Amino acid sequence: MKYLIVNADDFGASRGTNRGIMDAHRQGIVTSASLLVNAPCAGAAAALSGKVPDLSVGLHLALDDLGDAALEAEPHRQLCRFQDLMGRLPTHIDSHHNAHRDPRVLTHVLRLARQYGLPAREHSPVRYCSKFYGQWGARTHAEQISVASLVRLLETEVRDGVTELSCHPGYADPDLRSEYADERPAEVRTLCDPTLPALLAARNIRLIGFRDLPGVLAGAPA
Repeated sequence: MKYLIVNADDFGASRGTNRGIMDAHRQGIVTSASLLVNAPCAGAAAALSGKVPDLSVGLHLALDDLGDAALEAEPHRQLCRFQDLMGRLPTHIDSHHNAHRDPRVLTHVLRLARQYGLPAREHSPVRYCSKFYGQWGARTHAEQISVASLVRLLETEVRDGVTELSCHPGYADPDLRSEYADERPAEVRTLCDPTLPALLAARNIRLIGFRDLPGVLAGAPA
């Protein structure tokens, strides 16, 4: 069976980002989100998530530009902040800008994941696909986040087992400090395209969230 987690990064980054993620979940195929607990709208994101119990919410660690001393404590501090905001543990762990790919950072992220029994991006049975992204070389490439591009990814990247497709939906927001801003509304439109459920069904792909992962890996129906 092919299972797909569609995970929206940067939950809490801004009001527009929060609205885009909520719309992409309620009206589209987003099943999961990763919360930036230090971001200005993290509290608002946590409150919004309480209205959509089917949305899995994990921890989006912000670990860029930290010294070695800070790396010892910062992942755990952010996890505690997540618990304060959400009242529970995250369903998964990943990192802003995939900072955990730095071996200096990875050691601390994996230690945290093991301590709490959480899947960490690229270090769990879930395959990770980052190709749904509309920018490189500081230029927008809208064709990469079109419906046609997403369908190609479904055909080429989603295989038997569990795949995570990361995305960055959102709406224009003057408070969002990100180079990836114009592309976010385009992602919302694609992720909410009404043809996607039928396309997924035709390819025998079942949407799940990280909250469903333990049961799926144990062989229980999602």
